[in-house]
Amino acid sequence: MMKEILERIDAVVWGPWMLALMLGTGLYLLVRMRFLPFRNLGYALRCVVGKEKGERREGEISAFSSLATELAATIGTGNIVGVATAMVLGGPGALLWMVLAAFAGLSTKFAESMLSVKYRVRNGSGRIVGGPMYTLRYGFPYRRAGRILSALFAVFAVSASFGMGNMTQANSIAASFRATFGVPEEKTGLLLTILVILTILGGIRSISKIAYYLVPCMALFYILGAGAVIVMHFDRLPAGVMEIIRMAFTKEAAAGGAGGTLFVSMQDAMRWGVSRGVFSNEAGLGAGGITAAAADTDSPVRQGYISMTGVFFDTIVICTLTGLALACSGTLGMRDESGALLTGTALTVAAFSTALGEMGGCFVSIGIALFAFATIIAWEYQGERAFEFLVKKRRYCLCYRFFYGLITFAGAVCALDVVWNFSDIMNGLMAVPNLICVIVLSGRVCREMRSSQKH
Repeated sequence: MMKEILERIDAVVWGPWMLALMLGTGLYLLVRMRFLPFRNLGYALRCVVGKEKGERREGEISAFSSLATELAATIGTGNIVGVATAMVLGGPGALLWMVLAAFAGLSTKFAESMLSVKYRVRNGSGRIVGGPMYTLRYGFPYRRAGRILSALFAVFAVSASFGMGNMTQANSIAASFRATFGVPEEKTGLLLTILVILTILGGIRSISKIAYYLVPCMALFYILGAGAVIVMHFDRLPAGVMEIIRMAFTKEAAAGGAGGTLFVSMQDAMRWGVSRGVFSNEAGLGAGGITAAAADTDSPVRQGYISMTGVFFDTIVICTLTGLALACSGTLGMRDESGALLTGTALTVAAFSTALGEMGGCFVSIGIALFAFATIIAWEYQGERAFEFLVKKRRYCLCYRFFYGLITFAGAVCALDVVWNFSDIMNGLMAVPNLICVIVLSGRVCREMRSSQKH
């Protein structure tokens, strides 16, 4: 009963209105910013590895560590499982809509991160904290509405950190290890819980240090694997790309998929491409702004550009590689022994196995473990900052860390159908106050962005 109710609420929250709000906000900002996020993407990428002369240290961690932690939170199972699911339910064309939505998401990510740095404050212990809840509290022109929206965002963010940020990720790791290596969920959960607690007890410095090394390594690891699949089937790549483009704009149901038959429409492709893209890069949800606020910079605009590259790396690079590997592997449309379409992890394993043989399953399982673990530790910081905003007492944050670590075990060993739906709802609801904030303050964002161009 509860599962059915949550599924209906989830369908409403992530219905066409939410996708239109997220995509529309991104396009509105992109036009109002005179396409500067897209035009300055090269500058943003250079900022990731460079340090501006004369820059003061105002935050907790370096700009690159901040980006690595943001990427740790976004590069997760959505890059592997989410892309496969989207390309089955929405057809190969879903990949193109995923990428197009990501280009619009550049502007949203820039705005929410730039505002989070601009309106960050020092907490009771003197550490810099920020995020959409602080932007709404101190920067929103309508103060009473800002207080209400900031509290709502924080509640939704804490809930999402326990669900989508932790339990569902732990469950994905345990399930993949059980299927590939035969490791019981209890053993995986216990080891994972210990690793999570040891990492998060050190706070943002410890989390960012792990992310600093883990994110580039795991991204390179996955890019090499996906690249191997594409190279092995390079002769099928042109046909796969044409199928992606064709089915992204097919109005009526059409057949597609080299490994079988998929019947989808342009509406299906758009719906699943946009929704899974947002699930992957989180542009519009606002949680990334919490981490961006910890960066050691005094330039909100520059940090906005740096945070914006997370969307580029997450979706335009990694999700695209996953999609191309699926498209040219010949596995789209394949069915299992029961006659059901392969999707999610099973489809990705089948695609990688065409190039890596029996190692394909091991590769995907290790990729899921690295991506999901990074998401768990990064979401802890984001959830903790939202929790601190609500309780106002930093001493309770240690309790949050221990509880967060312990529910990792619960996520690994329990069936999570209800948790998945609840977490998805919290993710969507978190976006609403954040997008309202970004739209209302878009004038300030554009003014500061144009001012920085003159200098």
